[in-house]
Amino acid sequence: MGLVRQDVRVTEATSSGLHEQVLARLGPAIVCGDIPDGAVLRIEEIGHDHGVSRTVARDVVKVLESLQVVTSRRRVGITVRPRAQWNHLDPRMIRWQLAGPDRDRQLRALSELRRGIEPVAAGLAAARADAGQCDRLAACVQSMATTGRAGDLTAYLAHDVAFHRLLLEASGNELFAGLASVVGEVLAGRTEHHLMPAQPEPAAIRLHGDVAEAVEAGDSVGAERAMRAIVDEAQQAMQATHPVP
Repeated sequence: MGLVRQDVRVTEATSSGLHEQVLARLGPAIVCGDIPDGAVLRIEEIGHDHGVSRTVARDVVKVLESLQVVTSRRRVGITVRPRAQWNHLDPRMIRWQLAGPDRDRQLRALSELRRGIEPVAAGLAAARADAGQCDRLAACVQSMATTGRAGDLTAYLAHDVAFHRLLLEASGNELFAGLASVVGEVLAGRTEHHLMPAQPEPAAIRLHGDVAEAVEAGDSVGAERAMRAIVDEAQQAMQATHPVP
């Protein structure tokens, strides 16, 4: 019985790995337009083209359906939906679009989204954050300063993502908190696609410190102002390395 269970776990892990590999090829192909809106796919074709079983192909289609990228109908097949109907807020979609040829438009849209959400969240956090959240915000800033000086972008990114996630959660608004993974994907994309300086700007780190201090002081206006400056600085930094029309 133990051997059977182990075999099942291995099979499930292998299947999961395969469907992620197929998704990593098929999803971006749809996002970048290689497979256009209205195109009809079939399970058999997906399996054949990517060398996987029908089960794996179906798992891939289920994920694409959950992203509202395709719709599946019996006797019709799997149809690529119009771009306007996709779930653009899903982190996976953000990752695919940042890696594609339409990166400029995606960067602009994400910057606009952040500017509309994060400053307001910072202002709310100043009114609602508890002592523990304030302490963790300050700790994130300290860690960003340390790893930034060392030029360790991977560690810096982890602390930066933690800071923004915590701030959105500290807003006390569950809808804002639900966008933490979106903001995290944006920040990760900046690092992955070399859209930020090789060494984080000290001014940007100081602005994070300004936000943390304003939140702790209950200064909603100051927190909102500093967070807006962070988003603007990020957009300017991306503009400098990769001009956005």
